[in-house]
Amino acid sequence: MKKIIIAGGTGFLGEALKEYFEKQGIVVIRLSRKRTSDTTHWNGKELGEWTQQLEGADVLINLAGKSVDCRYTEANRKAILSSRIESTQLLNRAVEQAVNKPKVFLNASTATIYAHSETRINTEEGGILGDDFSTGIAKSWEREFFSQPFEGVRKIALRTSIALGTEGGAFPKMKMIAKLGMGGKQGRGNQFISWIHIHDFCKAVAFLIQSELSGAVNVTAPFPIQNEEFMAALCDQLKVPFRISQPKWVLELGAAMMGTETELLLKSRYVYPQRLMDAGFEFEYNKVKDCFTDLV
Repeated sequence: MKKIIIAGGTGFLGEALKEYFEKQGIVVIRLSRKRTSDTTHWNGKELGEWTQQLEGADVLINLAGKSVDCRYTEANRKAILSSRIESTQLLNRAVEQAVNKPKVFLNASTATIYAHSETRINTEEGGILGDDFSTGIAKSWEREFFSQPFEGVRKIALRTSIALGTEGGAFPKMKMIAKLGMGGKQGRGNQFISWIHIHDFCKAVAFLIQSELSGAVNVTAPFPIQNEEFMAALCDQLKVPFRISQPKWVLELGAAMMGTETELLLKSRYVYPQRLMDAGFEFEYNKVKDCFTDLV
């Protein structure tokens, strides 16, 4: 690889991928709605000069989409859906018109595509897809992505779980909550958390680029863990002696005050990376304890 394009590449995952690939001497071009000195501008809705960057690029990665860390008002629901569908449509159009197309096109998706499950683990082949708002968004997103195949372009949907790292995402908030003594179970505490260390996320993306895999791939560590155990492991690593649990009604009150939704904490995401494991991918952080040891 010599050149990678990342659409929506200024967030937590995009920054991590940029650093990971640039250390290997690969040129990383990020498409961003914000005009900055180190990105290429696009608006996520229209073709423009930015499409020239696709010519001769080896890989295109799309991470664009409004954050789901918000209240699910009607306006936010529309924005969450449109920001994903429109950017994916646009990139499909851009790839279609490119003379020298990228060989691999990876599009963000989410492990939230699977239904709430506390007993059955979800693989790509045997997983049960949900039918609520969040899973509907994910299914529409993947459907739009795969609606237009291109000869010589391998497409992969990244069904990514919660990525844990110190520079952004969910982990700094989790760490703060635990340090404040609120690191007990959330809700009933038996909901599963599927997670992945940010380094393993970047390593998995690189692995998928070099592999022959296509279609949907679960990008998550092989040992999901229940919420109560997850928070206990974090508190142990931080050496926090007391852990106050939060029942559902407290979480709902807090979510309303913070402008977010309890689904982000209470949905059970019980997901296994079957295709990555079968292809021989090796995680550096299999267990959440090892992940926390590194991050803390």
